[in-house]
Amino acid sequence: MLPIGKTTKQGKRGILERLDAGEIVIGDGGFVFALEKRGYVKAGPWTPEATVEHPEAVRQLHREFLRAGSNVLQTFTFYASEDKLENRGNYVAEKITCQKVNEAACDIAREVANEGDALVAGGVSQTPSYLSCKDKTEVKAVFRKQLDVFMKKNVDFLIAEYFEHVEEAVWAVEVLKESGKPVAATMCIGPEGDMHGVPPGQCAVQLVKAGASIVGVNCHFDPDTCLKTVKLMKDGLQAAKLKAHLMSQPLAFHTPDCGKQGFIDLPEFPFGLEPRIVTRWDIQSYARKAYDLGIRYIGGCCGFEPYHIRAIAEELGPERGFLPEASEKHGSWGNSLSMHTKPWVRARARKEYWENLKPASGRPYCPSMSKPDGWGVTKGGKELMQQKEATSEQQLKELFQKQKF
Repeated sequence: MLPIGKTTKQGKRGILERLDAGEIVIGDGGFVFALEKRGYVKAGPWTPEATVEHPEAVRQLHREFLRAGSNVLQTFTFYASEDKLENRGNYVAEKITCQKVNEAACDIAREVANEGDALVAGGVSQTPSYLSCKDKTEVKAVFRKQLDVFMKKNVDFLIAEYFEHVEEAVWAVEVLKESGKPVAATMCIGPEGDMHGVPPGQCAVQLVKAGASIVGVNCHFDPDTCLKTVKLMKDGLQAAKLKAHLMSQPLAFHTPDCGKQGFIDLPEFPFGLEPRIVTRWDIQSYARKAYDLGIRYIGGCCGFEPYHIRAIAEELGPERGFLPEASEKHGSWGNSLSMHTKPWVRARARKEYWENLKPASGRPYCPSMSKPDGWGVTKGGKELMQQKEATSEQQLKELFQKQKF
C-alpha cells in the first residue's frame, strides 16, 4: 500500500525543475464546466467573474483538485481578457474590471496552493480580438494586460491554453516570455491540426520556437484523441530536432464523432453532454497511455472533476511513490466495495470487473453517435466577428434559420 501524501517535506521547486527531473506533474480539471453546474458561471460567455462574486466557490474547487492530487493550480482566468469580459453585452469589464477578476484569481489560487505542494500557473486563452481580425499589436496588448497582473502576483509559471489558431498561440507565447518565467502552451486542436490547417507537429514546432518549454493540447477532444494529437506534436518536434516537455489536458467526455472543431460542434454542447462523461477507470487508462507516450504533465479540462484527477494520481501512484489525500476515501479499483451489504456488489471489488465493464447509458432510443454541426466558420467569417453590444434578436433569428435539427 502506497503512503497517502508525500513522506518528506521539501521546498517548492519550479515546473521545469520537476519536469527536467522526470517527475510527473498532475494538472487540475475544468473550472468553467464544474462551476457552471454549481451555479457560479454562465454558459455562453464562460467568463470567470466568480473569482470576485463567489470566491468561496472557486477556492473550494481548487481545494478539491489539490486534495485529489493536482500539483499545479491554474488561476481561474480562462476567458478573462478585457475584450472577452466586455463581449456581446457582458457586464464584467465595466462593473468589476479585468484587473480585479485576474487579481482575485491569482490570490485564491496562491492561497490554496500554499496548503500543499502545488504551483500556481497564470493562464491566458484565445481572444475575441483575434477572431475579429485585429492585428498582432492589438491582440498582444490584450494578453499583456493579463500578464501585468500575473507578474504583480508572482505566479510560478504561465500557460497559453485553448487556442484554435497557432498564429494567435504564438503571439501569446511571445508576450508571456517577456516575463522571464517558464511558459507552457496548449492548443484545442485534434489530429487534423488548427483551424487554418496547420498540422499538430508544425504547431508544436512554432510554439517551441516562440519560447514555450512545454507544449501539448487541452479541451475540445476526448483523452484518446488528444493523445493522438500529442503524438503528432512529439513526432514534429523530433523531426525538427527540438526538445520540449509534453502536456495533455483533454475533455472528460467521449467524443469519437467530433469534427475538426471538437465538441463545440456536437449538438449536445453544452447542456446535453452528461451521457458522454468518462468514468474514473477511463481516466486511469488515459493516464497510463499518456505516461507511456512520454507525457509528464497530465491533467484535464472541461468535464474533469476532482475524482478524475484522483484517478490520474492513483494510476501513476507507483511511479510517484504516494497517493493523494483523497485516496483515503477511495479503495483501489473498487476494493472498498468489499464492505458493501449486498453480495453482488461485493463481487465487484476487483480490477477485472471495472476494467472490462461496458457502461450502459440507460437511454434505449438515443444514438451512440451524433452528427456535428460543422458550419466551417473560423477567423474572418462574418459570424465570428465579435461585438461589445449584446447579440440582437435579428442576429439570433438569422442563426436559428441556418441551424438544422
